Amino acid sequence: MNQYTVKEIQALLQQINDEHDPLLKEIAQDERKSVQRLVARWHKQKRQEEEAKRQWQEMSRYERQLFAQGIEYIAGIDEAGRGPLAGPVVAAAVILPKDAYIPGLNDSKKLSEAKRETLFHMIQSCAVSIGIGVVTAAEIDEINIYEATKKAMIKAVEQLSPKPDYLLIDAMTLPIPTPQQSIVKGDANSVSIAASSVIAKVTRDHFMKQLAKRYPQYGFEKNMGYGTAQHLEAIRTYGTIDEHRRSFAPIKEMIKAKKEGEQYDEPH
Repeated sequence: MNQYTVKEIQALLQQINDEHDPLLKEIAQDERKSVQRLVARWHKQKRQEEEAKRQWQEMSRYERQLFAQGIEYIAGIDEAGRGPLAGPVVAAAVILPKDAYIPGLNDSKKLSEAKRETLFHMIQSCAVSIGIGVVTAAEIDEINIYEATKKAMIKAVEQLSPKPDYLLIDAMTLPIPTPQQSIVKGDANSVSIAASSVIAKVTRDHFMKQLAKRYPQYGFEKNMGYGTAQHLEAIRTYGTIDEHRRSFAPIKEMIKAKKEGEQYDEPH
């Protein structure tokens, strides 16, 4: 192998898929440290690819069972934004094709922001259909977050075309006639739910970043509406906006304190 440059060997390794390939064994005998590093990197990448395939198989078991029963369109459903003090709750419904393969797809909470963005575009490229449901902070205050989450999920399902034959839902049951299964920690156990988890999270994050441009004092681009110390301090200093959930503690207590005469003003 000494007749090859390191760059040429790197190109050769990119063409090898089988760890039993004689060429790989020949390259591995090259004692140059730079070549040994390339071989080690090849093996590491292969392990990562195999792990991604194994994880996909594990997370596709619900879908495989349903496809085996002749069910064609399976929608995964999840939400983002149940806990924040500001912003909407966003639900997504995603129908993936039977032959889908999106390596690295997992519960959105376990992924970096950059990885979520990459997967967001991969899901959009391969999905049969995607539906988004949004319920505002005002509606959340009116009907409570549990009912608002269900409403957002139903909205998302209604946007799907073709209509789903079956729903896989993250820890929720919806009052609609479509056959469905509620899966605890579904975003870590079903590829369809994991896909909807990513779509919902990234869609909501994009909304909060736009909101941050209008109201920079709250730091929405960083906290996404959650009750961080900086966000709570901003509420105490500047008051609330329409996107704040007035039924949520501690905003509820802050508004009560204002009515009792403590200083608390709405921003203009």
